[in-house]
Amino acid sequence: MLKSMTGFGRCENVTNEYKISVEMKAVNHRYLDLSIKMPKKFNYFEASIRTLLKEYIQRGKVDLFINYEDYTEGNLCLKYNSVLAAEYMDYFQKMSEQFGIANDMTVSGLSRCPEVLTMEQVPDDEEHLWEILSEALGEAAKQFVESRQIEGENLKRDLLGKLDYMDSLVDYIGERSPQILTEYRAKLEEKVKELLAVAAIDESRIAAEVTIYADKICVDEEMVRLKSHIEATRAELLAGGSVGRKLDFIAQEMNREANTILSKSTDLAIADKAIALKTEIEKVREQIQNIE
Repeated sequence: MLKSMTGFGRCENVTNEYKISVEMKAVNHRYLDLSIKMPKKFNYFEASIRTLLKEYIQRGKVDLFINYEDYTEGNLCLKYNSVLAAEYMDYFQKMSEQFGIANDMTVSGLSRCPEVLTMEQVPDDEEHLWEILSEALGEAAKQFVESRQIEGENLKRDLLGKLDYMDSLVDYIGERSPQILTEYRAKLEEKVKELLAVAAIDESRIAAEVTIYADKICVDEEMVRLKSHIEATRAELLAGGSVGRKLDFIAQEMNREANTILSKSTDLAIADKAIALKTEIEKVREQIQNIE
């Protein structure tokens, strides 16, 4: 399916231990530009996050937001430093002997000495945490892709309509071009008659002039190429996939052919259609910028 580069996806994964919410949005960009905002403790997973998202996204400026809440009540543990406690007791005994006073240190008193008992964070189970995070990322990415596909279908319908209109403009130019030669020949003969009055008209000279004029305004090759580009664009749109870059290149070629047709035109009607053609091609190029 055809996909737009604008999209949005969100997922929240809640367990007894954690709540992880993932939100992602994107706009058009020539390449994949992934910006990740997440808690510091998730920095370890950044490479894995990028690898996972590349399975869903090929182009676009993507902003990813990850929020995290820890519901674990037992994520702190008490640590006892027995070596430090022994040192404290040794010094208390030395103080008792030195000053001749009783060593009245108790267990509760020792426990209040600095660094004897400390609270430490229980390390997270990184494998389990990644399992929860990757599940949320995957679901958000699926929603993101679905929104892109919906927008892509809308773009496809709009672009196909524009291509049909461009086809009609090219057809008009193709039908009008032979009439220009007929009209030019008639005007040329009339002008020659006025200048020569009763003198006979040299048909070979008239034919030569018409041939030179026809060669100057001939746009047959341009129209054939333009028709081919329109059909190629239509085929790519119907085929779908990541065709944005290819379509952008084809649109540039269509614009080049339309410019040539306009530059060769000496007929007002054809010039009007060529200008309309250039305008429509520009609209197509703008829409193509939003295709992945």
